Amino acid sequence: MLTLEQLQAGLVIPIDKPRCWTSFQAVNKVKSTLRRLYGIKNIKIGHAGTLDPLATGLLLVCIGRATKQIPTLQDGDKVYTATLVLGATTPCYDLERPIDAYYPYEHITRPMLEQAIEGFVGTIEQVPPIFSAVKINGQRAYQYARADNPDASPTPKPVHIHSIAVTDFRPGTEPPANSELRTPNSELPTSHLYNDPQGTVPRHLPQADLRIHCGKGTYIRSLARDLGLALGSGAFLSALRREQVGSYTVDRALQLEQVEPYLAGLAPLPSDEA
Repeated sequence: MLTLEQLQAGLVIPIDKPRCWTSFQAVNKVKSTLRRLYGIKNIKIGHAGTLDPLATGLLLVCIGRATKQIPTLQDGDKVYTATLVLGATTPCYDLERPIDAYYPYEHITRPMLEQAIEGFVGTIEQVPPIFSAVKINGQRAYQYARADNPDASPTPKPVHIHSIAVTDFRPGTEPPANSELRTPNSELPTSHLYNDPQGTVPRHLPQADLRIHCGKGTYIRSLARDLGLALGSGAFLSALRREQVGSYTVDRALQLEQVEPYLAGLAPLPSDEA
């Protein structure tokens, strides 16, 4: 087991965050494990880059003096894999909220998507999602979103996207009989919305799998929204996974249940198992 002095000297633990866990909950899991193993209550701990609750993948948890590395780690490039649903939107651009509008999608093809993507490679101006932790006039954007404040809007900011690749494309099928589901009108009455439980994806909508290599501060949810607009439709994310941060990769990360054996010195990081 690591000594208290070694912990305080600094440790970065790569974790594979599961779906429906917040980044804060994952850090608290590590913190409670430290308390149980070492009997310590006060030690610096934080993470380098928030992952949305529905996103999975690499979360870097920094302990002790390693918390000083957080700004540098956050500045590192990221690699994500994502599933894009075309022909519909949600208020938060992922599945944390139900679909709020449907749009035409029959015209979208893989070549069309690949051509649209070219316009998002390089340095672009991106508006963060209103359901996010960015600040508007000193308040978190999601606080305005939950208060249903229509006047609040995050400020656009420059981000850099190195590359986007379409790794799979699944065309849409015949839509439901009610053609009004596809009306490009954000003011659709609720009776016209897809009557399915929150968190599911209508099977008739086309989907695409993407691999994105980007710089710091890039919101993949916003990229999904903007791609939908560029295609003359709507879009949102049904899945998002962070594969890499700087030199750290998710295939060398711990599952949450492996954190305690690792800190107790009973199991190595996956990178040490070769």
